[in-house]
Amino acid sequence: METREVEYVILGVGTAGLGAFSRIRKNTDSVLLIQHGPYGTTCARVGCMPSKMLIAAGDLAHAIDEGAYFGIDGHYQVNGKRVFERLKQDRTDKFVGGVLKYVDSVRDHFKVEGKATFVDPQTIDVDGQLQVKADKIILACGSTPHIPSVFEPLRDELDTSDTIFELDDLPESLAVVGLGVIALELGQAFHRLGVDTTLYGRSGRIGSFTHPDMQREVMCTLQQELNIIPQGHFTRATRVADGYELTYVTGEGETISRTYERVLIASGRDSNLRSMQLENADLVLDSRGMPQYDPQTMQCGDAPIFIAGDATEDLPLWHEAYLEGRIAGDSAINFPARKEGKRVAGLGIYFTDPQMATVGAAYSELNPEKTITGRARMAQGPRHEIYNDHRGMIQVYVDKESGSLLGADIFGRGAEHMAQTLVLAIQHQMTVNEILQMPVYHPSLEEVMKEALSKALFQLK
Repeated sequence: METREVEYVILGVGTAGLGAFSRIRKNTDSVLLIQHGPYGTTCARVGCMPSKMLIAAGDLAHAIDEGAYFGIDGHYQVNGKRVFERLKQDRTDKFVGGVLKYVDSVRDHFKVEGKATFVDPQTIDVDGQLQVKADKIILACGSTPHIPSVFEPLRDELDTSDTIFELDDLPESLAVVGLGVIALELGQAFHRLGVDTTLYGRSGRIGSFTHPDMQREVMCTLQQELNIIPQGHFTRATRVADGYELTYVTGEGETISRTYERVLIASGRDSNLRSMQLENADLVLDSRGMPQYDPQTMQCGDAPIFIAGDATEDLPLWHEAYLEGRIAGDSAINFPARKEGKRVAGLGIYFTDPQMATVGAAYSELNPEKTITGRARMAQGPRHEIYNDHRGMIQVYVDKESGSLLGADIFGRGAEHMAQTLVLAIQHQMTVNEILQMPVYHPSLEEVMKEALSKALFQLK
């Protein structure tokens, strides 16, 4: 068996792994990238970018459907084959292609392909053909879709976010398992493209908001368009002649049995560390069986092992995964000295319609007695009135003593843009009064944001 000794090993050549490599490569040639599976990053290949391409097609169809209010009557036909041909071509040319071009520019000496597993805390086996001894290891191996046990016998037949974009045509019907970001974005897109779609939840929760009023607002609004069964569990999944028959028991005890042409499993992702013989790494594990780590350094305990990206199972978004990779790289370079990285304010966006965005601290993390909530409904905004889109609302959370903005939940048209403004305000530790001194154009969607902040300021006074 071949052996190699290097100073650094980076497991995974995705967003986080490339972030770490960009730091380490500036300091040394003694680094090795190990990749299992296709290159191209989860975001570009099977995540952020292809999902937004499908959403764009669905939103265009929906806009035509809603045109009658504005005196515009449109007639169109969805060509499923062309939808997926365009998606695959643009994904290859515009997104994955850019990543592959960078990976190809990395000399072969710095990268190896194969399945990596731990032999001991400083030794990695690759496909039983190569053993790599490293002084420092960065775990950036990503994640794979979680398959609930009832669907396990059909694992190779059902769709996940890793396979759904490889379809050649739109199905007639689709069951979506989950009510998180992947489930909601893709479920709504397929529905708007004419697919008979049903979304199944487990806990009754939907999206990422932790404030109960925001949860109710989202559920009530989306159920007006989508067929959502929010709470219950699947008891059976079988292959039948015309697709898959699913049996689901609701929270009220009702049993539902329906057949769908395809089933999309979108109920979370599991770290690829779970299949890498992590027990041989001698790391302290948490209750999930995942390494305990310091989020300021991404170091796992006191070991010369660092973690970043989806491998943590905390599911960071693209910008967070890249940042974590760079923090992990810097920490590895400075080891054994401790070097803290600079984290940024939280920001998460669901590209549903209406959009959902969370900024800064979640409501569940705040002390209600020390927090003021400013709320405004999207129907109060003149630009929303122009669009005839009254759905949703915004809540901002403000520190009662300092007046500083702590967080925000946004559900409605333009949520992504309001979130970008508010996250900058939190990053710069601005007070509500300071934010309100910034200009807000009239008429713009952001006027609703201004209304929520003004209500918070009124309570402070």
